Formats: sequence, structure tokens, C-alpha cells
Amino acid sequence: MTIEDNIQNLLAKREEAKLGGGEKRIESQHAKGKLTARERIELLLDEGSFEEFDMFVTHQTHAFGMEKKKFLTDGVVTGHGTIDGRVVYIFSQDFTVFGGSLSQTYAQKICKIMDQAMKVGAPVIGINDSGGARIQEGVKSLAGYAEIFQRNIMASGVIPQISAIFGPCAGGAVYSPALTDFVMMSKENSYMFVTGPKVAKTVTGEDVTTEDLGGPDVHGKKSGVAHFIAEDEEEGMMLIRKLLSYVPQNNLEDPIVTECTDPIDRKEDLLNDIIPLNPNQPYNVKDVIYSIVDYSEFLEVQRHYAQNIITGFSKLNGMPVGIVANQPNFLAGVLDINASRKAARFVRFCDAFNIPIITLVDVPGFLPGSAQETGGIIIHGAKLLFAYGEATVPKITITLRKSYGGAHDVMGSKQLRGDMNYAWPSAEIAVMGPEGAVEVMEGRNISAIEDPGERAKFVKEKEDDYRNRFANPYDAASYGYIDDVIEPRNTRFRIIRALQTLASKKDTNPPKKHSNIPL
Repeated sequence: MTIEDNIQNLLAKREEAKLGGGEKRIESQHAKGKLTARERIELLLDEGSFEEFDMFVTHQTHAFGMEKKKFLTDGVVTGHGTIDGRVVYIFSQDFTVFGGSLSQTYAQKICKIMDQAMKVGAPVIGINDSGGARIQEGVKSLAGYAEIFQRNIMASGVIPQISAIFGPCAGGAVYSPALTDFVMMSKENSYMFVTGPKVAKTVTGEDVTTEDLGGPDVHGKKSGVAHFIAEDEEEGMMLIRKLLSYVPQNNLEDPIVTECTDPIDRKEDLLNDIIPLNPNQPYNVKDVIYSIVDYSEFLEVQRHYAQNIITGFSKLNGMPVGIVANQPNFLAGVLDINASRKAARFVRFCDAFNIPIITLVDVPGFLPGSAQETGGIIIHGAKLLFAYGEATVPKITITLRKSYGGAHDVMGSKQLRGDMNYAWPSAEIAVMGPEGAVEVMEGRNISAIEDPGERAKFVKEKEDDYRNRFANPYDAASYGYIDDVIEPRNTRFRIIRALQTLASKKDTNPPKKHSNIPL
């Protein structure tokens, strides 16, 4: 065989590998509105940057006639490339090969690129489209999943991990995405569940569709498993690229600061009037966010889940920041179980990857009721408390309006090592609102007044007195718990100045194996 023959043989094998399970299966994939594994990689990465590993790997199983069914790549395409010039490692599951089912060699391919990503300190992106474990391999496929899980765990907080679900993801396969930092689902064709509709029907008698059991609406709005829901795969890839622009390559680097032409001292007069005079009237805190960040750009995380709290990424003078904000437009911005979990996880991600945290506070307290108490609001609320207290990144908190009770402490207070704590003149910082406070403090005196008119007058006087004391930020400022009371329209400038001052901040936690966060 000549050198030319060898080269032609190599090229032929490359073409064979690129076809995956063959033309018919590729056509079937396209007919479902899905891209192939390689098309997804090409769409996500910078043009021409992909370097593939293990193109010629095949499975090593001889049971059930599998030795006669072998495909190059064995159902997953792996390698590295760049996004906006920054190195990322990637694996893309190929549904055209054995339904994307995971084998031992398939798992080894994924583990290889995860190991290399850890060595060089680069993000890992996993594109999931798989029927689960390859049944013919038995425990070997289960071991393969566990090998991946272990690497997800070791990589957590060291390199960013992003999972895109663009097809089925069921059984044990769901736990790898769940261990990563962000999960993306597309509105069409994607679903996640531990046990499918047939098993649910057999075991519990529940009759449920795939969509209702684990579709993107379920995980985007109810379970909180999905952080982003994309209209289609193309939008999903653009969201991943956008997300990576806010995060560093690894935990030892800072996020990349970009050039900003949006003036630092840009004043937003609308902020001076955005807080309603009626303390019970809602407003949209996103209007505040859009007004203070660069170019009004805000990438919201878990948009449809626990909407009483807002989380997401923006830039201020080109510096990436994480934003946490109570949303008065939804449940009055109260903290509940889901909101606490959502915000706690986001705060911990920001802290792990050196992203400063901006907190906008307007919280009336924790949601009362037996459903919350029996659901564990104590322990879930403690997660958010723990996350803020543990975080060592720059923390800047602005109290916009209400900051009542334990929720005041939880939302980035000075006592949880808040670096800069500002307040608008409309801030109300107290144990509780006037109505509840007067009821507690003056309950007996109120009951003793028989005349309804006199009783109402007494209550109003006491409530007004309470408001005069606490319906402003100056009592908290008198103790140094608020560093400054600022004019709302200057909020952007004050935050940016604080970020510049805190750029060299150094803070540490006591040496320990790891903390025991209330889970």
C-alpha cells in the first residue's frame, strides 16, 4: 500500500466518522427539527476552531451481536475549540448512533476531554441528545455515567460547566447536567426525567405525557432544573456564547473586562420617581436593572422560575457582575423556598468564579404559611443566608424600598460582610411593616379602646410614628449599617465607583475541608 493509499484510507475513515449513523438517520434527525452532533458544534464554536479527539473510537462489546454493529466515534463527538477566541472543551452526543446511548468507550471519550479541561483551566460544554445507558453493555454503561459524575463534581467551582439539552435526557443521564452550573433546554424535542411516562404509569398509575413530565416548561417554570429555555437550537447556542462572555475561564482568573462607551456617570432621572408613593404598590425592578447596567443589557437566569427574585448577569463599565434583585411585581418580592434556592445557587456560582455580586433589595419578608414551613423554608432560607455570608467576592447592596425582618439580614446585609451597602431615600429598614409592628407593640392598648373612631385614630398615630422612625434609611445609617444614602439617579455611578475600589479586595474563610451548607 502506497503513502497515497494510506492518506486516502484516512480521508475515507474521516468521512465515514462524520456520517455518524448514516445518511438515513441524519435525515431522520433533521426531520425532527434537530441538528446533528457536528452541526451543533459548528454552530456554537468559532468557525474552523474545532479540534476533534477520538474520531476512530468504537465500542468494545461483543454481546447481543454488537460486534457486527460498530460506528466510528461511538455516538459522541468530542474535542476542543474556541468561543470568541477563548478555549472551550466540548462533547456533543450523536443520536444517529445507537440513539446516542452511552457505552463504556463513549464515557471514556467524555472523561478524557473533561480531564484535559481541568488541566488547562477551560470551560466544558456538553450537548445532550441521548436515549440513556446502552443496555447491551449492562453495568459498564452505568460505571461510565458514574465516571462522568465524579468529574462533574471535581470540576464544580473550578471550571464553568454548561449543559445543553437538545433531545432526550433520561434516567441516570440527567444527573450529569444537574451537577453542572447551567442547564439549557430547547422548546422543541428536549426533555429530562429520571423515570419516563411508562414507568410512572406502571409504578404509580399516573398517566402523564413526556412533555408534562419533563419538558422545558416543567423544568423552566416549576422544578427550576433548567436555567435557560431557548426557542430553538440556534438561539440556545447564541445564549451559551453570551453566557460565557460574563464568566472567566476558571476559578483562578477574573472575568474579562471589555471596553465600555456607556458613560460611567450617566444619570437616570426616571429612577428618582420609580418607587411608588404607596408602599404597597408594585413596580418592575427590571426597569432599575436596565437603567443602571451597560447598554441596558441583562442576561436573566431562570427567568420563569421563582419570579419573585431576579438573577442574572450584566456589565458595569465593562466589568461582569451578577445581579440579585427582589421583584415587587411578583408576590411583592417576598422570599419563599424557591426564590431562596434560586438566589443561593446563583450567589455561590458568582463567588466561585470571582464575579462581583450586586444586590437590589425590596423585600417585605419571608412568605408565611404552613406550606412554606412544612416545605422547609427555614432550611431553604438559610441557604441564601449561607451563600451571602460565605461569599468573598465584592458585594454591593442597594436597598430600594422595603427591607424587613430576617429577609433584611439575608439579602446581602452589612453583617454578612457586605462591602458597600447603599440605600435610596425611599428605603424602609425595620423588623416589620408599620401595621404588624403596631399590632404587636400596642395590641393590648388598641383592644382597650372601645370607640372605633378613637381606636382608628390611635392606630394611625402609632403607625405614623413607626413610619417616621423606620420608613427611611437614616436609622440604619446612624449605626453604620448603611454606608451612604444615595440619589437614585446616581446609582450606576456609585456602583461602578465601588467596583473599582473593591477590585483589589482580599477576603478569606477559615481553613476547612468544606462547609456544611444546609441542604
